[in-house]
Amino acid sequence: MAYKVDHEYDYLFKIVLIGDSGVGKSNILSRFTRNEFCLESKSTIGVEFATRTLQVEGKTVKAQIWDTAGQERYRAITSAYYRGAVGALVVYDMTKRQTFENVQRWLRELRDHADSNIVIMLAGNKSDLNHLRVRRTTPSPEKKESLSFLRPQP
Repeated sequence: MAYKVDHEYDYLFKIVLIGDSGVGKSNILSRFTRNEFCLESKSTIGVEFATRTLQVEGKTVKAQIWDTAGQERYRAITSAYYRGAVGALVVYDMTKRQTFENVQRWLRELRDHADSNIVIMLAGNKSDLNHLRVRRTTPSPEKKESLSFLRPQP
């Protein structure tokens, strides 16, 4: 849900990044909020978040982005963080087929724990590693219609 406030921003939107461990969620967060990229990032433990303020059509919008751990042992911790999220970016690694196959599990988890009106986007990450890319890691046309599909450019 979007929250309207009077102070430093007009709207606050909570967005969660989810996907398997190692798909690049933390680097997406770092790049978007601080314009930084770290080749040697470590696995997220639990949940971390950062914010970025944007001007959209004359309004100040604060995006609060939550980076969730992709490891199974943190699933119980992170499911509580879906509450209040208006958007979810489901990330998979274009060089690892299993992370793409696990997208369905992440979508089920969203259906179980998030608001039914959440906007879901699917992002194929690590497209710059073209030499390692596996074939058929893009959604079917039907899946593309039901989700907003993003493929980052190198």
